[in-house]
Amino acid sequence: MRPPCRPLPADGRFLQAVGPTPLVPVRLEAEGPTIWCKLEFLNPSGSTKDRIARYMLEKAWRLGELSPGGEVVEASSGSTSIALALASAQMGLRFTAVMPEGVTDERLLTIRAYGGDVVLVPRESGVRGAIARAEELARERKAFAPRQFENPDNAEAHRVWTGQEVLTQVPGGLVHGVVSGVGTGGTVVGLYEAFAEAGCPVTAFVARPIAGLGCDIECCSFSPRVPGVVDGMSKLYRDADMPGRVELDVSDELAMRTARALIRRGFPVGPSSGLNYAAAVEAAKRLGPGAQVVTVFPDRMERYFSTELIQPKPASRGAA
Repeated sequence: MRPPCRPLPADGRFLQAVGPTPLVPVRLEAEGPTIWCKLEFLNPSGSTKDRIARYMLEKAWRLGELSPGGEVVEASSGSTSIALALASAQMGLRFTAVMPEGVTDERLLTIRAYGGDVVLVPRESGVRGAIARAEELARERKAFAPRQFENPDNAEAHRVWTGQEVLTQVPGGLVHGVVSGVGTGGTVVGLYEAFAEAGCPVTAFVARPIAGLGCDIECCSFSPRVPGVVDGMSKLYRDADMPGRVELDVSDELAMRTARALIRRGFPVGPSSGLNYAAAVEAAKRLGPGAQVVTVFPDRMERYFSTELIQPKPASRGAA
């Protein structure tokens, strides 16, 4: 006897009709390598997190863990909360984001515009404090908690969905290198698994933004200037089997300059896209001529309008 399975809501729900995002060749420098870039900022909420939000909520719905009017609670400082807010709106669910104080107004306004609520925790507690508070709220309200930093469905969404798209888009269906920063770890783990299982001789390159400035309000990052790339939070990345993976340190200044260069080329991206592209260029150099390197442009620039990506800080004047 088959277990019960609830069909997904249908009325006005466009998520099921969303097509693949483009994979395009990008070369910023005339003498530099060509990088195959997945334009994830073209997803409905503006980021690759739409994939995990949709995948996890739809699975929970089918399994009966979510029903009409149910609540979703997640700790996220930005893109995942926005994606969950949109998906929840599409599915008739309530959504609460738990975030550290000090996140940009663009993110708060977007989540609330989709009908989501925001619970703020003290700035100094960071994402770890947000996770703890989200767990409390989920228990108190009997809400569904996606737990993106540890839920294997995060990586699975990219293995069975994003990765398969790339394999049909990249020339010859062959990937030699995949590059991404690690926040939850789902993107790089899922893509690597998809390419490796397809028989590609793929190496995973993990991009790390380096500034030596310690923790910031959004996550305990290597650098506070590149949100969403987290040091030591992912349980998915720690458990992943990626033989030969390479960690590439990229200065946050280079990541920001690269993001701005991409924007000037017409790619409306955030800082993590600059990080990924800069690291992918280094990966291509290491792999040698003819290597096909794939990376993602994770999110859109609109959520960074009030940050130094779009409004660079003025240079300080030296002493007279």
